[in-house]
Amino acid sequence: MRHKVKKVKLGTDKQHTIAIMRNLAMSVIIYEKIKTTAAKAKAVQPLVERLISIGKKENKREAIREIMSMLNHENCSKKIMEVLVSKYKDRNSGYTRITKLGYRTGDNAPVVQLELI
Repeated sequence: MRHKVKKVKLGTDKQHTIAIMRNLAMSVIIYEKIKTTAAKAKAVQPLVERLISIGKKENKREAIREIMSMLNHENCSKKIMEVLVSKYKDRNSGYTRITKLGYRTGDNAPVVQLELI
């Protein structure tokens, strides 16, 4: 039974799912909002929240190393450490918002906007 087991598949194999999650997380951090399908947004939202929480750690060097190991993108770690940590210093969680936009033409997939609050 799969009680309390949450696994994200996104219809691909493990390596492709990891790549999709990393790319979406980088896009959310750099552009501060993206338009994607509902399943992908729900899958990447906890990752983005965790990255911002990691950036708020006391030991900044350790936080940068953790973020770089997850994303492998220098601009993302800089933006988290310089811009987003100071922006969310009063919040403990809830850094992102998902807004429904409608349905995509072609395959009728639900499209949402994932943005930083």
